[in-house]
Amino acid sequence: MKPIISLQNVGVRYKRQGNVFRPANYFDALKSINLDIYPGETLGILGRNGAGKSTLLRVISGIIQPDKGKFLNRGASVSLLVLQAGFDPNLNGRDNAILSGMLQGYSRQEVEAQLNEILDYSELGEFFFEPVRTYSTGMLSRLGFSITTITSPDVLLVDEVLSVGDKHFKEKAERTMIAKIQSQQTVVLVSHSHQQIARLCDRAVLIDEGVSFATGDPHEMLSLYEQRLEMSA
Repeated sequence: MKPIISLQNVGVRYKRQGNVFRPANYFDALKSINLDIYPGETLGILGRNGAGKSTLLRVISGIIQPDKGKFLNRGASVSLLVLQAGFDPNLNGRDNAILSGMLQGYSRQEVEAQLNEILDYSELGEFFFEPVRTYSTGMLSRLGFSITTITSPDVLLVDEVLSVGDKHFKEKAERTMIAKIQSQQTVVLVSHSHQQIARLCDRAVLIDEGVSFATGDPHEMLSLYEQRLEMSA
């Protein structure tokens, strides 16, 4: 099976602003990422905070371009699900749902036809019509994840959203994700929950200091991740 997305020696560099005490410098968020994503698989991304996981998702989504290496998308539509992604804090949940759906390629009419489904799934009630700047982190997660229930990109990128919210909504979101996986949805999942990675993923990649250190069976990658954490403690 051919990969639908490939990254070869991909690197991303950010410029740090300087001040009177420190000159401007650069930070390599990603140094060397080599990775293939295959249709229908669920790929977990493991790594400590600051390892480059979220930056990697932004490269895969096309939001940012790598500063080095080669990124190849073989015609796949990609949607990134991350808290507050594309949300205007001054718009209410309903209008943000419409905007997010349109940014993913749907017409306004198509999204509006699904608004009741989004509202019911999110369980936000009247807050659906309030500005999202008034939302808690869990409410933002509910809105963001609910929008994905009406979308079917070739590749869905999920950044920690399944780890936010109350127990009821976490379980509900995970059931929805399992249904997407079983429908051959390609999913790339970032989660600090090792149980979610082990339960949901076919493969996992371990990112360490901006480098794709290893890729393989999720249980083996989780074990390797724990070993590296112990070594650095």
